[in-house]
Amino acid sequence: MTASKPSPRSRKDAAATAKASTDQAAADPAQSPATTPAPPARKPSLKKANKRPEGQWAVDGQEPLNANEVVKAADDGLHVRPRIIDIYSKTGFDSIPEDDLQTRFRWWGLYTQRKPGLDGTANATMSDTERSDKYFLQRIRIDGMPLSIQRLRVLASISTDFGRDTADITDRQNLQVHWIDVADLPEISRRLESVGLNTVHTAGDAPRAFTASPVAGVSANEIVDPTPVIAEIREKWIGTEEVSNLPRKFKTCFTGDPSLDVAHELNDISFVGVRHPELGPGFDIWAGGGLSANPHLAERLGAFVTADEAADVWHAMILVFRDYGFRRLRNKARMKFLVEAWGVEKLRDVLEREYLGHKLADGPAPEAPTEPGDHIGVHDQKNGRKYVGFAPTVGRLSGTILAKVADAAEKAGSDDVRFTPYQKLLVLDVEPDRVDQLVADMEELGLTAHPKPFRRNTMACTGIEFCKQAFTETKAPAARMVDDLDTRLADVTLPGPITLNMNGCPHSCARIQVADIGLKGQLTRTPEGETQQTYQVHLGGGLVSSNRDDPGLGRTVRGLKVTPDDLTDYVERLTRRFLEQRADDESFAQWAHRAEEDSLR
Repeated sequence: MTASKPSPRSRKDAAATAKASTDQAAADPAQSPATTPAPPARKPSLKKANKRPEGQWAVDGQEPLNANEVVKAADDGLHVRPRIIDIYSKTGFDSIPEDDLQTRFRWWGLYTQRKPGLDGTANATMSDTERSDKYFLQRIRIDGMPLSIQRLRVLASISTDFGRDTADITDRQNLQVHWIDVADLPEISRRLESVGLNTVHTAGDAPRAFTASPVAGVSANEIVDPTPVIAEIREKWIGTEEVSNLPRKFKTCFTGDPSLDVAHELNDISFVGVRHPELGPGFDIWAGGGLSANPHLAERLGAFVTADEAADVWHAMILVFRDYGFRRLRNKARMKFLVEAWGVEKLRDVLEREYLGHKLADGPAPEAPTEPGDHIGVHDQKNGRKYVGFAPTVGRLSGTILAKVADAAEKAGSDDVRFTPYQKLLVLDVEPDRVDQLVADMEELGLTAHPKPFRRNTMACTGIEFCKQAFTETKAPAARMVDDLDTRLADVTLPGPITLNMNGCPHSCARIQVADIGLKGQLTRTPEGETQQTYQVHLGGGLVSSNRDDPGLGRTVRGLKVTPDDLTDYVERLTRRFLEQRADDESFAQWAHRAEEDSLR
């Protein structure tokens, strides 16, 4: 039997009672003799009944509890698209209301980019609106899909015609183009839709674009192909109001490749290919991953689903998040905080009992990968052809380069190009006798299939060049480091990859806490009191890979701040120190976690 909850008194009532008692004692001393000791002070009640509502729809109702929720309740983010196409594109940037511009535009992958010339101090002294330029970052939803030659040329044309030749592969396999004018959005949308692409839910409090194994359907070692599952989810739910008002963003990944190539530990829900001893191939379910200021690695639910069940399980999980996620505080509104509060056992129970209506089968954990998950180099497909992985430097391309990639792929007989969650690019379905020519043609574009270690293993976010949240540069200094380090360290042989990720702020878009060397941009003061760009250092983080058995976060080196001018020297010094001090078979991460701090400076 469950005890009924007492009806809580308000703080005002309690305070009034206490004041009345005090006033009565002062007026009639006889009622409060000096010999009677005063009662001890009581700590404020911390009973659950007195807690503020967290904005969980299933618990607290749907009353908006912050400004973002008010905007979303007033008008769904999906509804802004006709206004963009039919009104704002004609009336111009200055006609866009603030609620649409700074909030609802995101549901269609549009962020105002940072005004040129603003340094990191502007983040504290200027509002988001004041930091905003009259141009947009446009994020294009890929979902790990094959990019045909036609699709690739459309993407290239958007970059060259409307984006000043900018094009970056993101760590979630999307493409970002900058310098977009609102007047050009109708034509951009028309071109994307003509080849089956769009920008829906690439930002905002909605199901973000999926990451998927970039070799889905072709890998010679594939356990299960997630492509039909992704197609079903896109068809049924992406772009619908049922899932477009979530507490915050919801990230999903799918892989059936044993290399574990999608960073599944960092997603709100992950479907990871496994073989069940009785039920055959399917997916192991993970939930609650995410980084930023409160990193949390995803946890296994211990549940197995077949490919036929996976779409419905995804839908049920996103409804759990919609209804039970914490909405009051934006910094607590991710799935990871619900997992931390509930635990995976309760999450699975609610998922099964309230949303699916049946139990899920228990299942095995994924096996340890034996091959790298970045797919760089030449690999076999299940159909006898080859796929080849290339490494753009920190994901930076251009429309001009994309058009030439399309030419090179077409020349090699391919109609399938894909992006990876590591800011890389693959060309698939290549006949074996055309591989060498493709590799040579791509090399001329600055895209190598045989990159040196740091070129292969470095990622960077957008940084202060375009991002309003950033404090420091990222793409340019990371590219310089890659070139310099691969030259300076040409005399040594690394025992394994050393991943280097650079971020311009604490949000960790480039996954700094799970890199061997993670660099987080921030502002610090010199001894003279001047503000300067520096990078806080995280060491020894990583995800499960062919070189690491367990995921883990990097350690922070106390008080260490590296300036942009010192970055290359620092990473070179750290790498050589690792090679000098490592024990037999010791990885960089293992060494970084046991080393004395002086060795890490």
